[in-house]
Amino acid sequence: MTQATANPITADRFAKGKTFREYVESGIRNKELFEQNYNGLVISPAQAAKLKALAAKPGGPHHMVVIGEDWCPDVYRGLGVAQKIAEAMGIELRMFERDQHKDMIQPYLKDGQFESIPVYVFYDKDHRELGHFIERPKLANEQLHVTRDVLGDMSPEGIAKRLGHEPDEAEIAAERAKAREKYLTWQRESEIWAGWRTAAVDEIIELLS
Repeated sequence: MTQATANPITADRFAKGKTFREYVESGIRNKELFEQNYNGLVISPAQAAKLKALAAKPGGPHHMVVIGEDWCPDVYRGLGVAQKIAEAMGIELRMFERDQHKDMIQPYLKDGQFESIPVYVFYDKDHRELGHFIERPKLANEQLHVTRDVLGDMSPEGIAKRLGHEPDEAEIAAERAKAREKYLTWQRESEIWAGWRTAAVDEIIELLS
């Protein structure tokens, strides 16, 4: 969450990105999950007031970029968060697919090596970068072990232990499908997952302050 030294995203390139709605309607595989996470976040009045005040400051945020891919849970949770932040600030958001814009992700590698997503990048009205955010809030990293508990061990060895015999490919696929459904149900119902959305808003406020 530090300022980048280079900006491969020019103002002209920014204008060619997709809006949140254009991206969600573009045929992505997890449209319903993007919608679910967008609708599931309610920015509090206190958060909204802080975001509006940040945008109103001279040199404050004017527009933002999100880099991601539709299959990633952090992205289908995080893009809706970014859109709600943009709406509260009254700024433009543009979405870019990471794998189609590899140069965009290079200045924002997590720990200098991982193409972690989503990435949010904030700019002032002159398209000068103000700061960026990578992947997920600190709270989510601290609580990430919970997702492993929900999913269980999805390795062939873990599945074999649960089933009591060596599974074939069909059994492995069936067990992983069941685990995914369990994970998606947890996402819809979990206060922990919802808390990660709220925590991301708070981290953005801290970053831009």
